Amino acid sequence: MTSEDYRDFLIPADAARLTEGRGLDPWTYAKPIRQSERAQGLIALWQDLYRQPFRGITTDGTVVDGAFALADEGFDVRTATAAATALIDTLSDGERAKARYPIDAPEWRDWYNPEWPMNSHGIRLDEVDGRVRDAVTTLMRACFSDDGYVKTEQLRSANLFLGELYDLRTIMNEWSYHFLLFGQPSETEPWGWNLYGHHLALNCLVIGRQIVVSPTFMGAEPTVIDRGDGDRFELFRREALTGIELMLSLPAELRHQARTYREMKDPAMPDGRWHFADERQLGGAYQDNRIIPYEGVNARSLTTAQQGQLRDVVASFLDVLPPRPFEARMRQVEAALDDTWFSWIGATDGAAPFYYRVQSPVILVEFDNHTGVWLTNTEPARFHVHTLVRTPNGNDYGKDLLRQHYAASHRPGLG
Repeated sequence: MTSEDYRDFLIPADAARLTEGRGLDPWTYAKPIRQSERAQGLIALWQDLYRQPFRGITTDGTVVDGAFALADEGFDVRTATAAATALIDTLSDGERAKARYPIDAPEWRDWYNPEWPMNSHGIRLDEVDGRVRDAVTTLMRACFSDDGYVKTEQLRSANLFLGELYDLRTIMNEWSYHFLLFGQPSETEPWGWNLYGHHLALNCLVIGRQIVVSPTFMGAEPTVIDRGDGDRFELFRREALTGIELMLSLPAELRHQARTYREMKDPAMPDGRWHFADERQLGGAYQDNRIIPYEGVNARSLTTAQQGQLRDVVASFLDVLPPRPFEARMRQVEAALDDTWFSWIGATDGAAPFYYRVQSPVILVEFDNHTGVWLTNTEPARFHVHTLVRTPNGNDYGKDLLRQHYAASHRPGLG
């Protein structure tokens, strides 16, 4: 690929893919896609994974016990509970019936990231009125840091930007997401919510003054949003730069060790290491139980300064959390530093597309540059990014904390 400008890879305005989708609602748009052989295979694979009992991501199939604990981490549960209760009151009876699920509902794990609907769970925010949308965003503000909320708002704006580029606003816009609410909002009992759709999936569990936001999927194509009216922003710049800076700081021997594959789609990759839906990422949608061995360089091999850079990498993924929960989460990350690994795929010049992963018993983050989906580049490009955050060893969706909560109150655990 010779150009770094995404506009050189725009789909022609008269392409059948665009003209046939214009004006359609998301469900009608999805019908022929769902009937294609590739989509049928993907749905079958993902639904098979979805039906498996939850265990959590591990390095060898065995869950490491004791990695997480119930604690007062300073989350403002009162404001979040009030926002969730106000949201429920805003919903119509029919919307309330569609949006609400038990705390242990399996639908929590049925999130996805394509632009076409893969299920009909919850309410679609593009099908409700502004009062409901405002109530949902108020809840998000109550659960996230200011910067974290702005990031999610920009991701939704980026989705609309794609719809604007191709006149497909009914398919891709700032509200084309499912929203589900789990459990009864409470200042003491567990509850939560998720939101998912194209390039954005958020899962949030609240237990008292503790919050878990995981798994999260965030992406953008393109990453620079410029409408020409001064409303310009770039997504994932911090995640990219912190990873590059850490990789370039390594001496040659460690850089070689961290670089598990030289090419983004390397002939040396074993079967399954690259997949068309996730490319190099291992912790994507429906991968709740994946076995992901450590790769690359162990943090014990790094200098103190490089370990600080590694923390900065992880922090760039966790900034969605409010300040005090963020500090608590980073303490977890730092406590596991001796068992933390950093790996890289692709060129190391700081300019070419790349992938990296940071993984420990308590955190897994992935950054990946992808090929075109809504752009025509056939090789990975810096202007298409997917990022993931997972909590290994059973605490995605806060499930390990839920188990501990119910064990402490002598109530049945959750599967």
